[in-house]
Formats: sequence, C-alpha cells, structure tokens
Amino acid sequence: MSKYAVILPAAGSSSRYGSNKLFAMLAGKPVLQHTLEAWERQQVNCAKIVLATPANGKWTDIPQELDRQLGQIKNIHFVSGGATRAHSVYNALKSVPKEIEWVAVHDAARPLISDQLIAAVFAAAQKHGAAAPALAVHLTIKEADGPLPAPIKATVPRHRLWAMQTPQFARRDALLDAFEKCPIPLDQVTDDVQLLELAGRPAWLVDGEQRNIKITTPADIRLAEIFMAER
Repeated sequence: MSKYAVILPAAGSSSRYGSNKLFAMLAGKPVLQHTLEAWERQQVNCAKIVLATPANGKWTDIPQELDRQLGQIKNIHFVSGGATRAHSVYNALKSVPKEIEWVAVHDAARPLISDQLIAAVFAAAQKHGAAAPALAVHLTIKEADGPLPAPIKATVPRHRLWAMQTPQFARRDALLDAFEKCPIPLDQVTDDVQLLELAGRPAWLVDGEQRNIKITTPADIRLAEIFMAER
C-alpha cells in the first residue's frame, strides 16, 4: 500500500485574522488541533506529518491542549517555515525521506477536511500523477487594474474557472524537481500544483467540498461551526 507524507504549512502571520488563526478556538479546540486530528486518522497511509512553523514549533502563545497533542503525535516532524507559503512547503518537502513516494500539501487552516476527500484526491493522484480538489466558481469575475475604484477591462468566462482547495497530492520527486526548476520567484507561487503546471507535468482536479473551508477571518470560524453542527 502506498504511503505519503502530509505537509502542513503553518508559519504564516495570519495578518487578515488579527491573531494566530491556527490557535483560534473552534468547537472547543484550536483550529490546528482539528487539522492534525484529521491527518492522524489517516495513519494507515500517512507515514509522516511535517509541520512547517515559524521556529520549529516553538510558538510562544500555543494553547496548552495543542502543545500537549503535538508532543503525543509519534510521526510528526517540525521544520522552519520560510518567508512565503511556497518557501515553507519547499523547506518541508526537502525533509521528507526519499522512500516516501507521495506527498500531500494541506493548508493548516483547513480544519474540516474529510476522510472521504483525502481518499478521493489521493486515488486521483495515483491514477494521474497529481491531483487537487476544487470548486466551481459561481461568481461573476471581472478583470481590472487595482486598487479600486478602477475601470473594468473584461469579464472572465467562469465556466473554466475553479477555486482551489487542499490537500494537493503529488509524487515527492516530481514536486521537488518542480520546486528546484521553478521559472518564477516562489513568492509568486500560490498553490502547489501550480509548480507542476510550470514544469509541464500533469495535474488533475477532483470535486472539492463546500465544508472544506480555509479559516482566514473570524467570520470563517462561525461558518465552520455551522458546518460542524450540520454534520
């Protein structure tokens, strides 16, 4: 059975949230604790959890319950994050042992990831080489030079637009090679399969889940609580 490592980039500043969103309480637990529990459940396939943090996991304001959980996860490994999300993922990727064929990159601030979605994306990656979940874009998208106010340049056809989610699965060696040969600065890389696109490697999209939201603002906590209550 194929094994993978999951990379959780968790070194961001949470500037739009106003405080560390990974420590925000969601249904009685910090957001990051929910995310870690979701990946702990995958222990049959998940050989290693790599957490990219500001300083090797040495947060100064970490909730006691989360700190205790981190100390109990046997297959967790800490790496120092970088200046951007892509730099953090690259640092974490280089720490994944060569014998682990697959890697998943998942936003640490997506606490409602389901077992079913993880399994579906991993299955698609094994079939096609790389895969990521996505949702259809239902809003009308306009092109304009910001900041606003600014004149509209064009309306972007939305039938080919997809809003990306995580986890994004790829072969470890393919993603590492794409990082090393990336033709643009890493601060311009906004998700992981983008690197494979730039390298000319195939990556497929599968249906994402509405409840697989990313916590960005305090309002997202309230939305996540609604999803959890419905479940």
